[in-house]
Amino acid sequence: MVLRPFYILCIFFTLGIPAQELPPIQNYTPIEYAAGNQNWSITQSIDKNIYIANNRGLLEFNGAVWKLYQSPNGTPLKSVKIINDRVYTGSYMEFGYWIKDDFGVLIYNSISSKIEQPLIEDEHFWNISEFKDWVLFQSLDRIYIYNTINDSFDILDAKTTRAAVLEVGNKIYFQKIGEGIFTIENGKSVLVSDNDIFKTDIIIGAFSIENRILFVTEQSKFYFLDKTALTRWSISADVALSNVEAYSALRLNDGSFVLGSISNGVYHLDNEGTILNHINQEKGLNNNTVLSLFQDVDQNLWLGLDNGLSVVNLDSPFDEYIDHNGVLGVVYTAVLFNDILYLGTNQGLFYKRKDEDVDFLLIDGTQGQVWLLKIINGTLFCGHHKGTYVVENGKAKQISDLPGTWDIHTIESNSNLLLQGNYKGLSILEKINGQWRFRNKVEGFNSSSRFFEFIDAEHILVNHDYKGIFDLKIDTGYNEIIEVTQKESKGTGSSLLKYDDEVIYTTINGVFTFITEQQDFSKDSILTSKLFDIDESIIGILKPTNNSEKIWGFTNDNIICVSPGILSDVPQRLKIPIPNFFRRSMGILGFESIVHLKDEVYLIGIANGYVTLDLNKVKQKEYQISINSISKEFYDAPNINIKLEEFKEFKSSENNLKFLFNVPEFDKYTEVEYQYRLEDVYKEWSIWSTNSEVSFKNLPYGTHTFEVRAKVGNNLSKNTTSYEFMIAKPWYLSYLAIFCYLVLSTLLVIFIHKLYKGYYKKQQNQLLNESKKRLKRKKLKNQKRIVQIKNSQLQELIESKNRELAISTMSIIKKNEFLNSIKEQLKGSSVDSQVKSVIRTIDRNINNVDDWKFFENAFNNADKDFLKKVKNVHPELSANDLRLCAYLRLNLSSKEIAPLLNISVRSVEVKRYRLRKKMNLSREVGLTEYIMDL
Repeated sequence: MVLRPFYILCIFFTLGIPAQELPPIQNYTPIEYAAGNQNWSITQSIDKNIYIANNRGLLEFNGAVWKLYQSPNGTPLKSVKIINDRVYTGSYMEFGYWIKDDFGVLIYNSISSKIEQPLIEDEHFWNISEFKDWVLFQSLDRIYIYNTINDSFDILDAKTTRAAVLEVGNKIYFQKIGEGIFTIENGKSVLVSDNDIFKTDIIIGAFSIENRILFVTEQSKFYFLDKTALTRWSISADVALSNVEAYSALRLNDGSFVLGSISNGVYHLDNEGTILNHINQEKGLNNNTVLSLFQDVDQNLWLGLDNGLSVVNLDSPFDEYIDHNGVLGVVYTAVLFNDILYLGTNQGLFYKRKDEDVDFLLIDGTQGQVWLLKIINGTLFCGHHKGTYVVENGKAKQISDLPGTWDIHTIESNSNLLLQGNYKGLSILEKINGQWRFRNKVEGFNSSSRFFEFIDAEHILVNHDYKGIFDLKIDTGYNEIIEVTQKESKGTGSSLLKYDDEVIYTTINGVFTFITEQQDFSKDSILTSKLFDIDESIIGILKPTNNSEKIWGFTNDNIICVSPGILSDVPQRLKIPIPNFFRRSMGILGFESIVHLKDEVYLIGIANGYVTLDLNKVKQKEYQISINSISKEFYDAPNINIKLEEFKEFKSSENNLKFLFNVPEFDKYTEVEYQYRLEDVYKEWSIWSTNSEVSFKNLPYGTHTFEVRAKVGNNLSKNTTSYEFMIAKPWYLSYLAIFCYLVLSTLLVIFIHKLYKGYYKKQQNQLLNESKKRLKRKKLKNQKRIVQIKNSQLQELIESKNRELAISTMSIIKKNEFLNSIKEQLKGSSVDSQVKSVIRTIDRNINNVDDWKFFENAFNNADKDFLKKVKNVHPELSANDLRLCAYLRLNLSSKEIAPLLNISVRSVEVKRYRLRKKMNLSREVGLTEYIMDL
């Protein structure tokens, strides 16, 4: 590496600039931009994109996304220069230009390959300059002059150890080591000066000042060349720069100078040669070796470093003092008093003279939490955790040891008394013989009094964040609170302060003004609308500045300042946008700090130092958003870029699209947010996001318009850019497919019709068959019903026959009993011949065969086939036995059977016994049961 010899010679030296308020610095590491460490040259395109010659290739940065283009021969790029729409680069044995194709991708075109004369061995091209229609490519041995009109070349020998083509006025200058400074005339090198300085010292920059040329050497020395005379420019920075070895130099648009050193960062000098800032790695840079310098169109200073990149926002309204070592702590309050800047932090009270570049010093005895710094009638008071101090010339004298002094107010009725609010109520300071001292604690009130205000000489309001407002009446001697009235809190996050001669009370629910006539607070709709928007509201407390003529509040996205209207009674509001990290860096919520330093400069305390805000530098800018890349996404293949300008129709399978867009903004305190929508799919705008890309998956077919806009701070981009495209219908929705669907549908309808016709015919046949079956079943059911009716009728007939049989049997029984009764009576008569004749007649009637025949017929009708069955089972039975069986079948007792057989009951028992014998029945089986079961 060319710089290594300089590292050996370099002596690390810093002279008294350790405590500066610096412009915001943004650092980019090689990990962030995914390329090499060293950045040799920087340029900017007309669309504000930044291009960097990096060890790994050409870096492109649009403010949102980094992109690396590999160098054409794989070697580090050493130079880069934008001319019109071309990005010219130089590297090892190669130079040419890049130009964007229709897809927004840079394509390389070699120029050096067109040169007929061969390049010198191991030639690196370190510098590229533009002059009219020519582009100059400089190595350590030659200058190649390329004519962009006719593609011709001129070659000048220019041996040097540091390539620097210097454009001053309308001329080009360059150095030849050992020979001097030359210019180019008619394509030839012409000696301008052979002063020994130009022969021996390496020139790193040249600038035109009042018709003279100012040269800067590697030793950080400045020389004016007036015709042929060379004079040293003696400046106040000479002592600080005496041991600084510079590698790069740049004159800024405001006329000031920047020197990039090899080992100690960058030095910023005004046009008189006084050091404005010295920024090195200790103060926030990525690295101390500055290889390249560039100022963009927004006045940002880009530093190409030996390890990474840094951007210094020179035109930002914010300046920073960052305590990298943690000495200060969280800044709670500050004041500029007698040209000394005092900082009250959680670690004590620090100070330094405003115009001195020295570290902040801790004032002895003030270690611990500082709550307040306030100037009252030419005296600086410090409210401390330990009490109250009077501060003068970097020293603090404790005048009160009552713990925790929140605030101090004057008492208008007595200029020798001050009222202070403490952790435990209120107390009085008194001035005696020109010296302030603690007089007394005010009795009768012991609540914390961080916020309090006078309504009149004997009427005080004290705000407590949780308990609400205490309305206090104090005695005329300021010794005791004689009346306390508590008003209900109107919300948390409260504060009480004076603004424009009115006492206001703020909470998360709005701003309330004290109305003297009502002796109460009433919501102030105007102030509330200024500080509490629908979209954002104040977070934390309000802070007054400028003798209560301005009040300040902080949201997540803005610093809001409200001040009285100039031409009307309506307050005017100023909104200064801030990034999200800023609000988070302000320390504890509810202890926000902003104080007025001078003119329009304000100091804001943060967790590791402070930030100053210059309202004179707050500017409204216009921003333009652009779509810089559109690509088709695939799940199993790399993305494919598509042309940016033309209307594009995509296949139905190409319905995954990715859009990249950007606003080229490089300010640390300016946050860019994007909002997009896809008409016909997402009609509403998306929520604001810092993400500068979006992917759409599985887009439906049809024509779509992608729209995107940006919000930079509080300002919308002046344009809403869009891209219209079409997703084709899938093949299954094409006209041919629809025609096929119609044909298939027709065929399907016909087929279905036939199916239905066959189905309904089958159903009809099934219905007919079922109907027939139902009729058959109904017929069978009717037949069964008829059978049942006939059976019922037969059963009735049987029952009738049984009744007849029973009646006949009973009739026979009664007749025979009657005849036997007559017979018995006749046997007792004395006329034997007549009696015997009658008895014979009676016996004939009792044993009448006709009676049996009648009984037998009736029995067979009632119990068909019984006698046959008995005869078949027991063929040995006689007719009288069968007759007895019939009577037993009727379940007649022996007494009932006896008259039927015209025998005695005893004889019936004998017959039953004999019948059992004939039937061979065992003793266990009853005769009647057996016959009944047959």
